[in-house]
Amino acid sequence: MGLSAGPHRLVLASASPRRQELLAQIGIVPDEIVPSDIDETPQLRELPGPLALRLAVAKGASVKPAANGAWVLSADTVVGVGRRVLGKPQNENDARRFLKMLSGRRHRVYGGVAVFTPDDRTATRLVTTSVSFKRLEKTEIDGYVATGEWQGKAGGYAIQGRAGAFVRSITGSYSNVVGLSLYETLSVLRGSGFVTPKSS
Repeated sequence: MGLSAGPHRLVLASASPRRQELLAQIGIVPDEIVPSDIDETPQLRELPGPLALRLAVAKGASVKPAANGAWVLSADTVVGVGRRVLGKPQNENDARRFLKMLSGRRHRVYGGVAVFTPDDRTATRLVTTSVSFKRLEKTEIDGYVATGEWQGKAGGYAIQGRAGAFVRSITGSYSNVVGLSLYETLSVLRGSGFVTPKSS
């Protein structure tokens, strides 16, 4: 069964509450939330940036057939330390290992954004934000892991939560690190012809 149609209906191909909150912040409320179900495993030697963009496109493409003429917005966030991909930790040991890798160094957060239009056009953007962490003490890592805030978060941390205290500096889009670059998303939507709130 297809989703309800409409010339300016928007389907968000993501179950992330953070992306929904970010969109609401700029006055965009999707008409439908349709989580995509794709394999997010990196390909052999795939770099973090290309992975984020590929997954964003794949998520939207998996939802598009049922969108019934609506616009589809999809996104993905990948944390990279050099060429290494830090995905979502599977357990506390993963989270602790990720934080040790991020401690005292700079990493990049890659945000892939894709928009699928009713007339079968696709527009994409890849946003990169550089984040520098302070050197973390073992007690800080243990304390953060104990909060459970790392669960479901790329790289094992939430910049909008307690991990914000770990950030020495950030270069680029803050909202990209949270889960969706608002500037780039608005740019892609408007460039594709989608009508967004004028105040945004």
